[in-house]
Amino acid sequence: MESKFPLLSIEQGCMVSKDADITVAFRVELPELFTVTSTEYEAMHSAWHKAIKVLPNYSIVHKQDWFIKEDYQGKLSDGGLSFLARSSERHFNERPYLHHSVYLFLTKTNKQRMAQQSNFSSLCRGHLLPKEITNKDEVMKFMEAVDQFERIINDTEQLRIVRMTEEELVGTNEKGGLLDRYFSLSEEGHASLEDIRLGADLVRVGDNMLCLHTLSDTDDLPTTVSTDSRYERLSTDRSDCRLSFASPVGLMLPCNHIYNQYLFIEDSDVNLERFEKQARNMHSLARYSRSNQINEEWIQEYLNIAHSQGLTSIRAHFNILAWSSDKEELRQIKNDVGSALALMECHPRHNTIDAATLYWAGIPGNAADFPAEESFYTFIEPASVSLRQRRTTRIRSLPSVSRWQTAFQENPST
Repeated sequence: MESKFPLLSIEQGCMVSKDADITVAFRVELPELFTVTSTEYEAMHSAWHKAIKVLPNYSIVHKQDWFIKEDYQGKLSDGGLSFLARSSERHFNERPYLHHSVYLFLTKTNKQRMAQQSNFSSLCRGHLLPKEITNKDEVMKFMEAVDQFERIINDTEQLRIVRMTEEELVGTNEKGGLLDRYFSLSEEGHASLEDIRLGADLVRVGDNMLCLHTLSDTDDLPTTVSTDSRYERLSTDRSDCRLSFASPVGLMLPCNHIYNQYLFIEDSDVNLERFEKQARNMHSLARYSRSNQINEEWIQEYLNIAHSQGLTSIRAHFNILAWSSDKEELRQIKNDVGSALALMECHPRHNTIDAATLYWAGIPGNAADFPAEESFYTFIEPASVSLRQRRTTRIRSLPSVSRWQTAFQENPST
């Protein structure tokens, strides 16, 4: 485990990987459930959009929402409670609920790392050689952008992000940190290292068996998505209760799980130039295959929208990591996650091939180890990462990398 561990140290509040990736970690404070209006959802979306735009090329935004089953501990010994408050505490005492905690990781990596695939994960390499961070100007530029990002988010009334300290990340002798928590998939304060099995057939952390559902292709996504929707169960003719688009895989999903959201900010101009070249290649070969003609139309539509609306070309990925120590319960959890994704009009894709790699990439500070083939190309406005106001106006004909690869494989003449 020590030889494979991807993180090197924490320097000046930043997590530094053995591949010289730099990550700044935040705790995120979000509004209470059922208290946000549609206008406020739009305002939060706008804040995420503005903040993400200040990050430099080859940055990664990784938002990690934890939902852990816990029993409510009532404040029954508090002598200052009123009769009604004490009755409320007694009513909810020891009742199960989902404890929601949110973390945000901003990572600066490089072009080569961002393009690597799962067969080049740190899990597959025999040696990890630390290398010096030689370009100090790039580091300073990234840290300045992180400061701007923090100010933009904290200027909103609905959101707040707080930088995590070294003790919160690695823990102390008395209390485990976030890394301990991730490697044990348990509540805060758990600092013991569990046995971890990262196999092709099973990923297990301690007694907990993992299941992973991914949204890594445009075919998995709905045609259109708004920031929020009406929650009918608590709405009336005169009142409107709003929830985010992603709420079915959030607090509405009653099991232990983590919702991971990734945005990979590449050089947009380089991406668009590459797509222009691919469109010309598809056009010249269109007479040999209808697939090439269709692919050309997809790429042209993507380019037209990018240029006409001034949008930035990025890659995105979303996944739900759930777990249980009971096989029967895990089977039910798989069904529940699939149903939750279906409620979002997404195509449930149970990922068994890259589960170990995606779990490893989800280590706080290790987003640069994410396999590129598990992401799809989109734009910053559609892919904003707030759990409660994620917005995805999907371009149905937007091609993914895997679809282009399939087209080439099916027709050797291309």
